[in-house]
Amino acid sequence: MQAGQRYTFFQTARWSRKYIRMFLLFDTLVVVAYHFLRWEWMLMPWQPLSLIGIAVAFYLGFKNNSSYERLWEARKIWGGIVNTSRSFTVLVRNWVNNDESIRKLNEDELDILRKELVHRHVAWLHALTFEMRKLKDWEHVASNDVVMRKVLGTEFHDGQFDKLRSYLSAEDHAYVMSKGNRSSHLLALQTKRLTELRQDGLIEHFRHLSMQQLITELYTLQGQSERIKNFPFPRQYASVNYFFTVLFIVLLPFGMLDVFTEMQHDYWIWFSIPFSVVASWVFWMMEMIGDYSENPFEGLYNDVPISTIAAGIEIDIRQMLEETDLPPIPKAASDMNIQI
Repeated sequence: MQAGQRYTFFQTARWSRKYIRMFLLFDTLVVVAYHFLRWEWMLMPWQPLSLIGIAVAFYLGFKNNSSYERLWEARKIWGGIVNTSRSFTVLVRNWVNNDESIRKLNEDELDILRKELVHRHVAWLHALTFEMRKLKDWEHVASNDVVMRKVLGTEFHDGQFDKLRSYLSAEDHAYVMSKGNRSSHLLALQTKRLTELRQDGLIEHFRHLSMQQLITELYTLQGQSERIKNFPFPRQYASVNYFFTVLFIVLLPFGMLDVFTEMQHDYWIWFSIPFSVVASWVFWMMEMIGDYSENPFEGLYNDVPISTIAAGIEIDIRQMLEETDLPPIPKAASDMNIQI
């Protein structure tokens, strides 16, 4: 997502430049047709147009509020993943021990067990990140969006799951790759392993229950992420909002003509072109912002930066085990100063 204070005006204009050109061409054609052909029927009273504009503004406000709620809920979910990951790692570090173990392990063997659990959790983080990047039918697939995903490194491909090999045993990796929802089965493996450690006495019974509650919480947070990812902003609202915005933009230059033809000099009608373009751009930008905010996991510049969050969690929890061979946190990229 955007990492700077704000987008610059020129970045915003460049993002919507295709539509600005369309508005400029259409609005100019309307004025030229009226000026040279004197088609008086092209003049539209401003009062009915203003009523349509008010209705469109209400629709845009509703859509943007709803899209922001989806975006902010996604960020809160991943904030919960941060906190739960830290809690789980602290419990693994302190509660996997020989206090009640059937067979006493030396400290190196205990460290291997702790790293196994924490690394499996890191694998879950990355698997969930990859699965959140799978494109849905309602997400943006225009050519510039495809290019942006390549630039950011957020495009989904099945080979990304090979990264999990460095965190899992060969057996666990093969098992996970045979499943559909791989992150869900990683949590299942974690539960199975915690049960085995409890049976061996390496985790005390009540401590095991506390750790399993955190696994259950991770299931909940994953399900909440999947709910946002797999269920779009209701299509009926998105469709009507789009149609009404387009209708208003199409009618707008005719209303502007009516306003500027009442001016004292004929040349004033040419001022209706820039005013129509600016007004159209304002309404269309509101539509675009809502449209690009409603899918917070699609790997574009206005997303929740789950790759950065996952990398930050990995560094944080592995440092709790005194590991030093850590990955770098993804940095802001491109001239838009974005994180992914």
